[in-house]
Amino acid sequence: MGSKKLALITDLDNTLFDWVELWLSCFSPMLEEIVAISGFSKEQLIPEIAIVHQKHGTSEYSFLIEELPSIRHFLDGRPATEVFARAIEIYREQRHKNLKLYPTVAESLLKIKGCGAQIIGYTESMAFYSNYRLRRLGLDGVLDHVFCPRDHLLPEGLQKEDLRKYPAERYELRHTKQDFTPKGSKKPDVVVLDTIINDLGLNKADCVYVGDNLMKDVAMALDCSVEGVWAKFGQAHKRPEYKLLQEVTHWTPEEVEREQKIKEREHVNPTHTLENTFSEILNLFDFDHFHQ
Repeated sequence: MGSKKLALITDLDNTLFDWVELWLSCFSPMLEEIVAISGFSKEQLIPEIAIVHQKHGTSEYSFLIEELPSIRHFLDGRPATEVFARAIEIYREQRHKNLKLYPTVAESLLKIKGCGAQIIGYTESMAFYSNYRLRRLGLDGVLDHVFCPRDHLLPEGLQKEDLRKYPAERYELRHTKQDFTPKGSKKPDVVVLDTIINDLGLNKADCVYVGDNLMKDVAMALDCSVEGVWAKFGQAHKRPEYKLLQEVTHWTPEEVEREQKIKEREHVNPTHTLENTFSEILNLFDFDHFHQ
């Protein structure tokens, strides 16, 4: 067995589940239906989508349809939720069908949890979307903490209560404590990772960090003097269809430039690599009980 660890800090998207595949399986058919209903071409809508995503800092913006200029004109005062009801339904159907953990993730996390170790999530996905996925994936309470950005603002005149069909507690994490990263923070942010570790009363030597992105996850961990494990099985997708995500990304030109500079860093050597499954981490470390 490997070295003893008292805490696992893990990325969520493309480490615990396939976020890119999930996004594509939901967004692409929804967009096709929007095109069919409105008559506007994808070529016309895609640049508008990118602008809205960049405005709100997410490629998962829930109120996208009604904020597109072409669609707003097409709606002419009609509610988007009615006119595009089928497009929204398709998105939700695909999300329900395709939101699932990678193989071996659930049992591996439960084994680590059973050893008494702390499990901390650290993601760039906004609170509402991260919260929803943790609940749907059965990870509420498996993770002790999750750190993520605060949500985008709701459209003017809307309150959370206006959107909810169930009591407020139905939408909240019951067991996992949700904390927020500083506004504008993007991985790799060594200061944020360092703060997470210190605020939770952990020692860096007792922590291991796992993520799918060598530059943004593993390099950040190593720069923070934490063992960095590369979830190679979740690395960037190469299928041509993923071009759609690039075309409508919420990243601004400045963020794209920053990402390019990150990629220009010399090669990152992870402490360990998970080649095929998340469960390989159990052969690398001996997880033990954390006493604060």
